[in-house]
Amino acid sequence: MVDVVVIGAGPAGLSAALNLVRAKRTVLLLDANRPRNAATLRSHGFITRDGISPLELRKLGRDEVAGYPEATVTQAVVDRVWQADGAWNVHGTWRGAEVSATARAVVIATGLRESFPALPSLRAFYGTDVHSCVECDGYGKAGQPLAFIGETDDVVDRALLVGSWSDDLIVFTNGVAPVSDAGRARLDAAGIRVDERPLADLEGDRTGMTGVRLADGDVVPRAGAFVRPEWHADLDWVDADLDRDAQGFVRVDRLGRSNLPGLYAVGDVTPPGPEQLIVAAGHGASTAAAVHRDLVGGLEDVRDAVQ
Repeated sequence: MVDVVVIGAGPAGLSAALNLVRAKRTVLLLDANRPRNAATLRSHGFITRDGISPLELRKLGRDEVAGYPEATVTQAVVDRVWQADGAWNVHGTWRGAEVSATARAVVIATGLRESFPALPSLRAFYGTDVHSCVECDGYGKAGQPLAFIGETDDVVDRALLVGSWSDDLIVFTNGVAPVSDAGRARLDAAGIRVDERPLADLEGDRTGMTGVRLADGDVVPRAGAFVRPEWHADLDWVDADLDRDAQGFVRVDRLGRSNLPGLYAVGDVTPPGPEQLIVAAGHGASTAAAVHRDLVGGLEDVRDAVQ
């Protein structure tokens, strides 16, 4: 029995866990160690840690949390969360070993899974020359001839954002993303070109990305690219009537409370989706404060119910 199980050790989960143990709450932090940004070499915009490896940032955070006697940090893939007898139960596995716990509250901070346009070499350049977060990596690509590759209906708005870092940008829709006449006019006004031909792959060598190859064989020189992934919130392991929006994100209030008492969500798994690391960490701290207050004010009877 612990006060809180935090599932996920990205910035949101680590921040929530750290602030909870500092509130003298017993915390079990479970993490599958499969971060969405594992291919990214440097994280940016996190004050005092600008340019740090995201894996190093996670390691530092885990070590800080684990340094508190109230914390237990364990690697596990959680496969079920359910409520029984007034408490939350969590089950997971790691290399054949089972992990289980009963908690008064659970914080879901598992983030998202990304899927990309089907370009064979995209992953080879992802994290170095190809990025998905323009706020994180736009600065490093400023002034370069760039591609924006997107297949979703928000391609115009996202391309305009990328265009604020480069005056030589081409939008590639891969013949999929819809661009209305009004959207095309907005892009034209910003000096952004649109190529709606199907794509074959990205071009490049050991030095990096050099261009975008179209299905018709044409190669458009580009020094780098931003890509709009599709995000998936994989939460089938939550065995409860959790309220989620049309995109699968967990609906929460401004402090991370879900529709189920004692179950919270924070970070990229909540609307509006992916955020900068420092924003996710801030939300984790806010949710930790809400969890602590709720345990003080309204969930004190949970411990008695399971003992």
